[in-house]
Amino acid sequence: MKQNSEVPPAPVRVAPGAQIDETAVLGPGTAVWELAQIREKAVLGEDCVVGRGSYVGPGVHIGDRVKIQNHALVYEPAELGDGVFVGPAVVLTNDHNPRSVDPEGQLKRGGDWQPVGVTVAEGASLGARSVCVAPVRVGRWAMVAAGAVVTRDVPDFALVAGVPARPIGWVGRAGERLRELPGPAGIWECPRTGVLHAEKDGVLTEVPPPPAPRPAA
Repeated sequence: MKQNSEVPPAPVRVAPGAQIDETAVLGPGTAVWELAQIREKAVLGEDCVVGRGSYVGPGVHIGDRVKIQNHALVYEPAELGDGVFVGPAVVLTNDHNPRSVDPEGQLKRGGDWQPVGVTVAEGASLGARSVCVAPVRVGRWAMVAAGAVVTRDVPDFALVAGVPARPIGWVGRAGERLRELPGPAGIWECPRTGVLHAEKDGVLTEVPPPPAPRPAA
């Protein structure tokens, strides 16, 4: 009998007690655990994990294969790229000047302020209980240490830590800290993968691998 070569999409899994707005979009294979809340018009890609008690705000855009761990708070209008890791109890803020009341003492409403979002680029990781103060951008494959408070943009591949967060090194795609090689300055290597990176003027880029040798004629 002829087999169908097309693989059906993985189902979306939503645990009892999770709250998913009917206008939210969840990609195939995404799992949402107990007490998580996903608000209206949020969009999540394929194979995401939204942990217990976490929050995804209205209109937030999340890529594929993103992990949002327990009790993380992703406030609108945040944008998360593919492969982002959001650790437990991380907070992505959205208000420059938070107040409960206006100067006249009246309770502020949704239209009384303009939310601003945090952007987390492809592959970046936010350690447990870190805080990103909008509108910062965390670069590709960067890593924010646990408990850090990010108030400035984080370059690609940068490792930042502290309050406020400051650069303390570089990491590769594997998440391990890079080591600087002897010889020409600014060449860094991932100890796990062996991939080389070049640093220039505070910017780190991956060095393309050499072309494969051509077969003998």
